Amino acid sequence: MNESIPLLIDTDPGVDDALALLMAFNSPRHHLLGLCITAGNVGLDYTTANALKLLEVAGVDVPVYPGCDRPLVFAAEDASYVHGRDGFGDIAYEPAHLRPAAEHAALAILRESHAHAGKLLLVTLGPLTNLALAVRLDPSLPSRIGRLVVMGGAVTGKGNTSIAAEFNIAFDPEAAAIVFDSFPDIVLVDWEAVLRHGFRHAAFEDWLTGGSPRADFYDRISRKTRLWAEGKRGDHWHSADALAMMAALYPEYIIEKQRHFLHVETAGSQSRGATVVDWLERSGRMAQTEIVLKLDQGRFEAMILDALGMRV
Repeated sequence: MNESIPLLIDTDPGVDDALALLMAFNSPRHHLLGLCITAGNVGLDYTTANALKLLEVAGVDVPVYPGCDRPLVFAAEDASYVHGRDGFGDIAYEPAHLRPAAEHAALAILRESHAHAGKLLLVTLGPLTNLALAVRLDPSLPSRIGRLVVMGGAVTGKGNTSIAAEFNIAFDPEAAAIVFDSFPDIVLVDWEAVLRHGFRHAAFEDWLTGGSPRADFYDRISRKTRLWAEGKRGDHWHSADALAMMAALYPEYIIEKQRHFLHVETAGSQSRGATVVDWLERSGRMAQTEIVLKLDQGRFEAMILDALGMRV
């Protein structure tokens, strides 16, 4: 029997984070060690409470480690206008009976990197504040990570927060710059890849009628976001974190990718938070980022159905 892969997820739940986490809960080849939580989509109190509630709904028992409640340097606006004030659609759910761990998320990352040196799969679904702090505490951290998968960025400047920047990177560009300057090997699923892997709203509405507790809960927490997205982005629904989770859990489903040097811009009135890619290898810098361009769409949709409790 193959040994399961140790998995640690840094996240800011968040409606799309919730779908990605449900996918991770289902993976038979991974051993989920815990959830590290950061502020991002909404504040840390909400993202922590949402992580605990999702674990309770899914019947999963792993530690939840609250981390940074703000960016490293400058304040940033959250995405409550997309996810609701509480990040889970403002449905007033009953709080979970589970409680968070006392250990800070950055310290949990460091501890698990030692416990599973060279094997740990680390997936970041939100701003990179916790991971940047961990790197500053221990610069040798990157040498112990088996594989790092990041959801973030807009590799040709088609941002979703500003003209050029994607939300996770724009929320804390200084943290993102630390991570991309420190890790020699990063798998990146960016916002532009997400836009290429949408699925029709009508189909997704059907997927949520399966009657499972997971589908029912996700239907409730995502309703406000789905209505917002339908008005903004047409007839396709997009789940950025779910796509990144697929690339993390099943790299064999990646169809096309390119490796380049990537720089995170921390200044500029229009470019702060931009992910600048050296597409033509002009910088002379080591190519540290594997940019995912295309994944298996059929497998992606099947994984979502499975995560929602509808076996395929």
